[in-house]
Amino acid sequence: MPRSMTGFARNAQQYDWGTLTWEIRSVNHRYLEPAFRLPEDLREIEPKLRERIRKALFRGKLEMSLTLQKEETTDQGLDLNRVRQLADAAQKIGNELHDTAPVNPLEVLRWPGVMQQSELDRDVLIDAALTQFDVALKQLIEHREREGKELAQFIQQRLDGISEQVTHLRARLPEILAAQREKLQTKIEALQVELDPERLEQEIALLAQKADVDEELDRLDTHVTEVKHTLTQKNSLGRRLDFLMQELNREANTLSSKAVVAETTQSAVELKVLIEQMREQVQNIE
Repeated sequence: MPRSMTGFARNAQQYDWGTLTWEIRSVNHRYLEPAFRLPEDLREIEPKLRERIRKALFRGKLEMSLTLQKEETTDQGLDLNRVRQLADAAQKIGNELHDTAPVNPLEVLRWPGVMQQSELDRDVLIDAALTQFDVALKQLIEHREREGKELAQFIQQRLDGISEQVTHLRARLPEILAAQREKLQTKIEALQVELDPERLEQEIALLAQKADVDEELDRLDTHVTEVKHTLTQKNSLGRRLDFLMQELNREANTLSSKAVVAETTQSAVELKVLIEQMREQVQNIE
């Protein structure tokens, strides 16, 4: 089943020490092109993230952002040594200035270095970020698979439309050739000229050869079968499908150039419309 290159995933998780939030957006691109926005504390995990992406995806432009919001209430401790140093310093300043006003403890707590916030365990932080990324990446793939399923259904409908046109033309081809033969004979009779029967047969044979599109119809059937088969495969299908769209379009153009009646021309135009609709959707398949 094909996967779309368009998708979105968001995963937020709250811990005792804060909240980690991953957001991943992907759009269609010729190659795999990941871009990261990471907190300074976690830039070192980018190589591991890239490795995970390479193993999971083949194509698409991805924008991935990680937000780290630390809890302000994370364990804090009072640095008593720092408090004593500040108190002694305040006492000395008071003695020098002959100021005997007591030091306000609440003011002391606001002085730099008095309240110390415990450092986050880096291993815990990194492990949480990587684990959450795996969850978000899985969500993204599921999103792309759902859209890919819809794209496959859309393409299947257009392939059925092509098969209907091919079946219709193949059934009508003998009538078309007979009508062209009769038309040519009518024109000759209207001109009231004698034409060598052998020459007449040659002209009719040339006309029939030009109008004979059996080969093009056979190749259209073959390409339709190959597209359907490709849609059942795994891994990256986009480039293969794009190539098959080019081949389908080539046969439709040849069919159009061989058209000798309006019915064939109309079918060729309808085929081109169906192929172009598929080609636009194939551009978004991984």
